[in-house]
Amino acid sequence: MNTGGTMKYMLLVCGDDTADASGTAPVEPWVADLTRRGMRLHGHRLRAPADAVTVRVRGGEVLRSDGPFAETKEYVAGFDVLECDSLEEAVEAAAKHPVAAVGAVEVRAFWEEEDAEGEIRRLDAELTAAGRERDFDRAMACYAPDVEVFHPVSGLEQHGVEALRKAEEVWFSVLRGPVEREVLDFRVRVDESIAFSHALVRMRATLISGEPLDTTARVTTGYRLAGDRWLIAHQHTSVPFDTGVPIGAPEDPGAPEV
Repeated sequence: MNTGGTMKYMLLVCGDDTADASGTAPVEPWVADLTRRGMRLHGHRLRAPADAVTVRVRGGEVLRSDGPFAETKEYVAGFDVLECDSLEEAVEAAAKHPVAAVGAVEVRAFWEEEDAEGEIRRLDAELTAAGRERDFDRAMACYAPDVEVFHPVSGLEQHGVEALRKAEEVWFSVLRGPVEREVLDFRVRVDESIAFSHALVRMRATLISGEPLDTTARVTTGYRLAGDRWLIAHQHTSVPFDTGVPIGAPEDPGAPEV
């Protein structure tokens, strides 16, 4: 996430078949140091070029060939993603990578990202609007088809968007009128195609018995970038033990079918 002037950089760690790497220092201390400093987000080794598969499409035909795209003594052996204050800081970190002494480390800045955090905040606002209007289609459009949700009313995990819809319909059946959802605190962390948010959410409504409902929950949400859209892939809601909402089955409608 490009905040506070930081940028993400990809380090392409390139080995050299002709170099003697027997005396190369282990990479673990380098990884541990940058991780401790909050600079290294993730990374991994890659299998040897001989295990690569190169794919081309020509005239609508898929052409597959075993091996790397180009025969060269240098090859990408792994990658690391760093978040740095400047290119100079990323270059300094790359220079300390053990492979830099026998091969090369290419430093490339990520393409400037769209407003991912803004998109996620708009997605959360969509949930608020959908609840106020009791619009289940609008709400479910915010979730991935294979979403996993720990539902606060049933205390059960809902697998998939259709199970979640049923749970929400049952939950709303004990309420009347609009459901006011107020986000008191919302913190987002975006990392490439996944993101997480932590929020305090206050919900106010009227039970069908006429009693008021006013409860605050802590909601942890995981998002996945699907194409050009962010969708909720996981959600866990923790509520106070005694919310005043009837929970149980079969008489109590607060227990959804799964």
